[in-house]
Amino acid sequence: MKMPASLQRFLRYFEAPTARLAVATTVALVVVCNQPFYPLYAYAIVGAKAWPAMLAWLSTPFYAAVPAVARRNALAASVLIVVTGIANTALCTKGLGPASLVELFYIPCILIAAGLFEGWRRFRGLALSAVGATLGMLGVRAFGAPLEDFTASENRSLATLHIVSVLCLSLLILYLQTRVARLRARQ
Repeated sequence: MKMPASLQRFLRYFEAPTARLAVATTVALVVVCNQPFYPLYAYAIVGAKAWPAMLAWLSTPFYAAVPAVARRNALAASVLIVVTGIANTALCTKGLGPASLVELFYIPCILIAAGLFEGWRRFRGLALSAVGATLGMLGVRAFGAPLEDFTASENRSLATLHIVSVLCLSLLILYLQTRVARLRARQ
């Protein structure tokens, strides 16, 4: 069966000029394709109180821009995906609260920063993600309560969703980075 031309164009858009940037564009593709459903998962768990999960949609255009930016400037694309992940995590934490464990999404931000930046830039990338995550966690707590109140049971259910999602995204990032490292070792 032949893939529809529109789907081929969509997937071609997420192609990257280098193997290292392919990690960023593949992660961006996965996030762009999954983000529309995230509020629906939250709705299935907590009902109408899940409306703050829609805040995640605000970052979708930035993730979608990663491949276009990658074709022009590798460093800018690397910074874009890390900063977008940090900002999205901070915003969702403000919406859903730290008890939902949505802050675990800082982990994939740090993992992707570790693999995207090379040489002396790796330290800067890790510093960017660590400082961003720290500021995000402190900022959310400084600006008051989450946008919605959840019961302990609802928070446990949201936490389970976030733990599984972070685990899957982190494993994808590590798998892609391992493939890139193996390809580079063969060269």
